[in-house]
Amino acid sequence: MHDVIVIGGGPVGNKAASILAKDHDVLVVEDHDIPGRPVQCTGLVSDEVIKLSGVRPTILNRLYGANVFFPSGQKISVRSKEHKAVLIDRAELDAKMAGKAEDDGAKHMYSTRYITHRISDGKVKITTSGGELSSSMIIGADGHNSAVARTIPDNEAAEYLRGIQADVRYKADDPEMIDIHIGSNIAPGFFAWAIPFDDMLRVGLCTSHEAGPPSAYLKSFLKRIGADENEIVSKYCGKIPLGGRRRTYADNLLLIGDAACHVKPISGGGLQPAFRSVYALAETISEAFDELNFSEKFLSVYEKRWKRDVGKELKRGYRLRKMYTSMSDTELDHVSDIIGKDSIIRMLNGGDIDHPSDLLFGMMRHPITMLRLAPLMIKANMRCVR
Repeated sequence: MHDVIVIGGGPVGNKAASILAKDHDVLVVEDHDIPGRPVQCTGLVSDEVIKLSGVRPTILNRLYGANVFFPSGQKISVRSKEHKAVLIDRAELDAKMAGKAEDDGAKHMYSTRYITHRISDGKVKITTSGGELSSSMIIGADGHNSAVARTIPDNEAAEYLRGIQADVRYKADDPEMIDIHIGSNIAPGFFAWAIPFDDMLRVGLCTSHEAGPPSAYLKSFLKRIGADENEIVSKYCGKIPLGGRRRTYADNLLLIGDAACHVKPISGGGLQPAFRSVYALAETISEAFDELNFSEKFLSVYEKRWKRDVGKELKRGYRLRKMYTSMSDTELDHVSDIIGKDSIIRMLNGGDIDHPSDLLFGMMRHPITMLRLAPLMIKANMRCVR
């Protein structure tokens, strides 16, 4: 009998385990045989994410800005004097966070698949491929395809993106800049990226689910940037849940990370909002043990807490995403004409990748930009509410 069982041994599950293990008996159940594999993340994070992780992963590159290519080919470059993001070894991050969780007292059970659970006499009875387990609380940290989240009725994510990424041998002209490409022929419903490190280029894209498999778009994108004949060292794919779930709590259960749709809709990044939400989770579980109350009603405060911290960014970001996806390539090119002004570029240079909606709403407070963007934004907003 454990106090808490965490389903999913990724970075978010292990951060939760690290904090909870200080006061509780915690077991992490992971269906893969080692932490960090398979890799399903770009690994582009902020300094805040590294600080929140509690470990020091290897930094492959520091990025100072981005070149954004619009459908017409027009480029807008944004660059800061200080780095805005770092590219890390994501598999190593996962492994180090698993090690930290164990150092803090958590235990791990690898190569064990969660199947289902039930509540009996106020306890959680968990069925896994390795047998039956029991605990007072179960945490669903099992990613975008969360089996734990599906035990809550009518609880699918609002939408899913399909992503694919490859590491290609390629020497970038400017190793300090990310290239971002948008357009319906490049990455319908999202964007494509090319991130340099060493003598490599991490190339990837996401597409909306209705656009079909993203592999054909990746092949076309590699050709577009002149890397289609270069050696592909590794390739991986995955899904990104967006738009939230109906609930992130139930009797004896809380969801965290991708399982809870803690993902920024504009960038697709999930570590920052998930890591921050772990503290709301830990506070709620601590109170539940103090009161010996693990009911859905008592645990509902968790959702209020994480939304108070990161909910505004996720909600605004999803609204902006819906407006973005409603725009045609012609309208997006018109946006590039408007924001490609020196005054706006200077504003963009100060952007924060963890709070992209603040930057976009900040642009709207620029008088001339607001006047020029307003008609496009109003049209996009009206299409979203139809």
